[in-house]
Amino acid sequence: MKIVTRTTAINNLKKHIGKDLRKLALKHGITTYETGKQNKGWKGLVLERLAGLENNVSKAPNGLSYELKSVSFHNVKNELTPKETMAITMINPEELKKHSFFESHCWAKLKSIVFCAVMWHGQNSENAELLKVASLDFAEDDELIKEIKADYNFIREKLIKKGFSALTGKDGKWIQARTKG
Repeated sequence: MKIVTRTTAINNLKKHIGKDLRKLALKHGITTYETGKQNKGWKGLVLERLAGLENNVSKAPNGLSYELKSVSFHNVKNELTPKETMAITMINPEELKKHSFFESHCWAKLKSIVFCAVMWHGQNSENAELLKVASLDFAEDDELIKEIKADYNFIREKLIKKGFSALTGKDGKWIQARTKG
């Protein structure tokens, strides 16, 4: 397996700012919605390929010490605004019960992110440009991380005391236990 450092991934991705990700998807043989059904993960697959990473379905971070994430943006009153929240990881109830925040795969992914902003032009749009690439690094004592840890602990305690079915998307300020999609 080829190891791609975060710096290399960022530099690789920055070469594609302003370029149409759908055209790059087709070039790399990644299905977007040609089958009549949209591949919801196609942008992430393209970004992984452009970064130099192998497509990764494991819950481990994408790269050596970083996680590659993207969020779609759209214009609201002439201002770029995130279209949706960013999914960090899927909840595994058994792991959530076992691991404190700083032992979790959520923290492993969150602490060092290569973030890609992508333009969204509507469902099944013919284009989606890469807008920006940024590196986000968090320390255990950052105020934001303290708030995220509090969310994690709240969700974890609720799971332990009330069970998985008690979790909802309204449980946290920064992280939520919700269905994907």
